[in-house]
Amino acid sequence: MPEKILVVDDDKDMCLLLNRLLTRKGYEVFSCNSGAAAISWLLKNKPDVALCDFRLDDLTGAELLKKIKEQYREVPVVIITGYSDVKNAVEVMKMGAFDYVTKPLLPDEILATIRSALSCSSNNELNVRSPNDADNESTQTSSINGKSKTTDKASKSWNNSQYILGDSEAFAKIVKQIELVSPTNFSVIIYGESGSGKEAIAQQIHKNSKRASKPFIAIDCGALSKELAASELFGHEKGSFTGALNQKIGSMELANGGTIFLDEIGNLGYDIQVSLLRVVQERKIRRVGGNRDISLDVRILVASNEKLWESARKGKFREDLFHRFNEFSIEVPPLRARTGDMMLFANHFLAVTNAELEKNVKGFSKEVAEIFEAYPWYGNLRELKNVVKRATLLTDGNRIEAKSLPFEIAHFQKLLFNEDNDEDGDGEDATGNGKFENKLKNANIDAEYEVILGALKEADYNKSKAAKLLNIDRKTLYYKMKQFQEFKLD
Repeated sequence: MPEKILVVDDDKDMCLLLNRLLTRKGYEVFSCNSGAAAISWLLKNKPDVALCDFRLDDLTGAELLKKIKEQYREVPVVIITGYSDVKNAVEVMKMGAFDYVTKPLLPDEILATIRSALSCSSNNELNVRSPNDADNESTQTSSINGKSKTTDKASKSWNNSQYILGDSEAFAKIVKQIELVSPTNFSVIIYGESGSGKEAIAQQIHKNSKRASKPFIAIDCGALSKELAASELFGHEKGSFTGALNQKIGSMELANGGTIFLDEIGNLGYDIQVSLLRVVQERKIRRVGGNRDISLDVRILVASNEKLWESARKGKFREDLFHRFNEFSIEVPPLRARTGDMMLFANHFLAVTNAELEKNVKGFSKEVAEIFEAYPWYGNLRELKNVVKRATLLTDGNRIEAKSLPFEIAHFQKLLFNEDNDEDGDGEDATGNGKFENKLKNANIDAEYEVILGALKEADYNKSKAAKLLNIDRKTLYYKMKQFQEFKLD
């Protein structure tokens, strides 16, 4: 039977286009234009993947994600968002979204993300990772504009990781910390923003430990509903609650002898924190509805984007549990603080994408390198990976040029610089001679981008002045710029 894809978008045209694209590829598609309609469909149907717009009229993407995960924990959810919402998309990733795609939507990117989600769902409902997964993800050598960049022995082992690699001083410090703590049984707290590579660090600690031949299980605590968290972590007995049709072995028990990684640990409810404290203290678990204790030998690694001692001080996290976990800590700096590694990251993701798409893009132009180093990357390595992937799809030549980047990234510095000075003004030096106005009237959607970009350059990226050159108001200019983030799938 074909896989079922749920598409949720309040734009009927977008639903129609996605439906047409996915149906042609052999998927069974159900599309709806509201969160309420999606929830009603989900009561009787289970999709293999859900594709949801971040901004719906009646629900946010985060609210719909929560509803889906409450009913079908294992269903991967992909969020559709614009670049202005990337920070929000990253927050939704913390709540358990599988991935996000940004507008303009690219058919190849949509299909690749869905295939990846389906593969993850079918192979790994509990997100169990084998000790050698990091090695299997990529064996490409990272380079800067085609030239190999060497690293020391410790750093080289990271070049196979999908999310972490680098030569900077900050990275070298992390490598030393990992080498120091890996052979021990210490619990470790890994701090860092979402998308910065915390799970890759946890995998590396496990890989370098005496438990490397045993299971490594990663659990996203942000995706665990209050009702299902205990069952997911500790398991349950048949008939212990409504819907418990069979016995379930929890993630803790599955990780016995190995390592469990609890990402976004601060999202766990107070009741679960109490149960987890007992596990840490006594090294025993009891399944929900069970009447016997099960001995446990598992190393616990946790991660948080918030400082747990601050959460403990505010009463959001148990202080005694924090002290149990805080035997060792590692802080992962955000991507914007590691500009020395920026192009090494970018070239690594380019190598991975080339292999995935069977392309041979050689590298990045100097202008793109400068843009990458100036942009703040709120989504960290995950956002950079997505941008490189999309740009590679759009590139026909040997190198990725600025025109293949999203508008708001390619022109981030200039738009940001003029944001505070974007007043209406008296228009004396922005009345123009009609050349941009006439061009805009006659331009089709493909040419409008170049006309508006020319006006922005002429006005030194002052949007009020650019709007006057184009003989349109600022609201229309903003609307046109937003349109450049839309894409016809046909």
